Amino acid sequence: MTTDGFIGVWDHGGWAVFVTASRDGKLLDRRRVELVDGELPKIPHHSEGKVLPIDEAVALVELVRESAQRHSRLALDAVALDVPVRIAGVALRRCQPLPPTIAERITDYRASNVADWVMYRNAIAGAAEDRGWAVHWYDAKTVFTAAGEVLGVADGDGYFLGLKASVGAPWDKDHRVAMAAAVVAAADHGKR
Repeated sequence: MTTDGFIGVWDHGGWAVFVTASRDGKLLDRRRVELVDGELPKIPHHSEGKVLPIDEAVALVELVRESAQRHSRLALDAVALDVPVRIAGVALRRCQPLPPTIAERITDYRASNVADWVMYRNAIAGAAEDRGWAVHWYDAKTVFTAAGEVLGVADGDGYFLGLKASVGAPWDKDHRVAMAAAVVAAADHGKR
């Protein structure tokens, strides 16, 4: 019996792969979602913000962040409408710690390399929390092992790779990791 679904997310600069699955490993939905308006830069901390005066760079990052929040809400709304089960939450890659201000994130080399991805994950997490959904943070390096344990298979990575024959393309590593994360998150949520 299929239980509530979880959306596993693999994010990129300005877009993400959403894979919705149940605890028992049933694929419910997969899609690519845009996370920012087309005319805005996708990685403003790392790229465009570096060449602007800092006040303009901060304002640009704020515009992108607001767009990401809006797009995240719309993307979650669309999945909730299309999937035939109740969505219980989202699974997102863990975020690295960042300096507290946007200006520091732009000017700190290490932070500027990850701040955009953290911004997108936080936008999705906030949109999920606004819906009353759970947010599960996963480690991409261990998610296949954890999903294998949930599903009772020895090779979690091989299991998700093998699904391509039945689900068809696209079924890249992004999709496999996102589905594994959704399965683990659904199982963890079910224990509560």
